Amino acid sequence: MREAVGLAAYHAGEWQTAIAELRTYHRMTGSQSHLAVLADCERALGRPERAIDLFRGADRAKLDKAAAIELLIVAAGARGDLGQKDAAVAMLQVPELTSDSEPWAARLRYAYADALLAVGRREEAREWFSRAAELDPEGETDAAERLLELEGVVIEGDDEDEELAVEETTGPGAPGAVPARPDLTGGDTEPDDETDSDDEDDRADDEDDGDARYHDEDDARYGEGDDLAEDELTDDEARGLADDVRSGATGSAEAAGGEEAARESGSDGR
Repeated sequence: MREAVGLAAYHAGEWQTAIAELRTYHRMTGSQSHLAVLADCERALGRPERAIDLFRGADRAKLDKAAAIELLIVAAGARGDLGQKDAAVAMLQVPELTSDSEPWAARLRYAYADALLAVGRREEAREWFSRAAELDPEGETDAAERLLELEGVVIEGDDEDEELAVEETTGPGAPGAVPARPDLTGGDTEPDDETDSDDEDDRADDEDDGDARYHDEDDARYGEGDDLAEDELTDDEARGLADDVRSGATGSAEAAGGEEAARESGSDGR
């Protein structure tokens, strides 16, 4: 119930409700399956440093590969939010970029391409948008459109379409955000209509208590003057964060050689 309500709130853009419900679900079950959703909610609330903190504090043993990759994508997006664009690129230089059969592969390549474009590496971004589009026949991302834009093709549309495009590329659900798809819950995300009044009262009480504890914990964790926006991450530190995900959650080998190794190892699969 908590999981379904939290995910429904996330899809509806009710970020604080989603955080309260999913944090309660994690406490009750010991699961960390929705850390990426929580981190994306923090980004949507203008708190990217907390999204990065969730990434750093994740229990790697409780994350499967898909959850770890999604969390990595969101954390890299949060680095971009803080203006740490080179760090975002470094975080995404992982061996999984060459994967071509996983459901998250297109999103990972898209996020990497977007990060490359943000630092002015246009030709490399074009290559990775192309590789993302190859794995995205259903159009989960707009990799094909981004590729056309880089090639100088202007796609005309009415004002309503243009406004929608802006929302899709800048808000939660954009690259670096978790996709709003039904399989996040493994089933229907709508809450059960037949919820007894006692459960509703308990949830309301838990939400109030949990939200208060949440902010108390955050105040204690960050303290006054703690600002990750001013704590610029070096490339080595960023790669170290990515290494943590690969070694503890994805079980992949280290990304030796950084970005060049990722491109060279991926060139055979083009």
